[in-house]
Amino acid sequence: MVKELSLILTLVLIIGALALIWAGWRGRLRRQADVEPLPAVPAALGAPLAAAEGQYVASTTAGDWLDRIAVHQLGLRTNAELSVHPEGVLFERSGAGPVFVPAGRLTGVRQESGMAGKFVEKDGLLVLSWTLGARELDTGFRTRRAGDKALLLAALQDLISAAPQAEADSGK
Repeated sequence: MVKELSLILTLVLIIGALALIWAGWRGRLRRQADVEPLPAVPAALGAPLAAAEGQYVASTTAGDWLDRIAVHQLGLRTNAELSVHPEGVLFERSGAGPVFVPAGRLTGVRQESGMAGKFVEKDGLLVLSWTLGARELDTGFRTRRAGDKALLLAALQDLISAAPQAEADSGK
């Protein structure tokens, strides 16, 4: 009798916890309903300047590494390939849709040791800062092979520094 009662109590607690998690995620989706749709992936992307396999960690509000962006599945951790193209950055995520960030929306790239529940060695994550409408976001990516990180970082820095010049040239 005691075993059955313990089992029932445990199941009720687990179901209650899952219901609270679900309600919290739904609330986050409602609060972030004003987030603009993601930019479409261009039909013809230029050849990748750099690419690497790894893990898409999450997108968060810039400067607040705990505030995941739930809409558009931006808060889901998935395996992904990050490729840097002249037009922007593409995250090909498994189990979720692609995320394309046009070069003109990139505002910075840095290395961090963690964000949104993922903590690694010092400077183990690449964090891209970008804008989506009026929101500033940070998106984390961890390369599968440590050697790929330096190549991606250099390509991203070059893309970010070239983007303002490219926009100025196209406006002429």
